[in-house]
Amino acid sequence: MKLLMFDMDGTLINSGYAISNTVNYVRENLNLERLEKNYILENINKPEINSSEFFYGTTEFTPLQSKLFGEYYEEHCLNDLVIYDGIKDLLENLKNDFTLSVATNANSIYAKKMLAHLGLDHYFDTVLGYNDVTQAKPHPEMLHKILDKHDILKENAQMIGDSHKDTQAAKSAGVDWVLVNWGFSDHKEDAIDTVMQLEEKIQKKFML
Repeated sequence: MKLLMFDMDGTLINSGYAISNTVNYVRENLNLERLEKNYILENINKPEINSSEFFYGTTEFTPLQSKLFGEYYEEHCLNDLVIYDGIKDLLENLKNDFTLSVATNANSIYAKKMLAHLGLDHYFDTVLGYNDVTQAKPHPEMLHKILDKHDILKENAQMIGDSHKDTQAAKSAGVDWVLVNWGFSDHKEDAIDTVMQLEEKIQKKFML
C-alpha cells in the first residue's frame, strides 16, 4: 500500500479569499485595521510566527477571536474557491494506485464541506484537521494518525504541501515530502512550480 497526504489550502485548492477575509473580519471586530490579502497569506503558514500575536496582538487565540473566526468562516468558506489547475486530473491519475488523504490545519468539518463543494471529496479516504489532533502541523501527530489508520509504513508515504509547516511535519514523521510553489508561499528553494513536476516527483519516489 502507498499513501499520499495532501495539505489542502494552497495545495489542492485556492481558498485565499475566504482565509484573508475571515482574518480581516476578526480584526475589524477588534478595531484593528484590515491587512492586505497577500500579506496575510504569506505569513499565515510560517512556522516561526505566533498567529494570534501576529494577526490579533494576543499571546493566544481568545474565545472571542475563535468565535468570530468560526462564524464568519462557516458562512463564507465556500466563496471564491478554486481548484488549482491540473489537480483534479492528478487525483484521477493517482486514485487507483494510492490511498489518498488530506492533512490540513483547517477544521476538518469545513475542509470536508469545501472538498465536497468542489467535487474532490470522493478521492480522499481520510481528511484530518487541527480539531482531530492535539497538536496541528508542524507537529507530526496528524501524519502519524493517518499512517496508523491505514496501516501504512512511513517509507511508503509522501506529504505534499505549500508551507514549511508541512515539510517540518513530514520530516518529524520520517516521511518523504514535496513542497509546492503555487500556493500561498513563494519559496526560493526546494520547491516545485507545476502539477506536472509533482506527478514526476511522485512517480520517482514510488518508481511508477
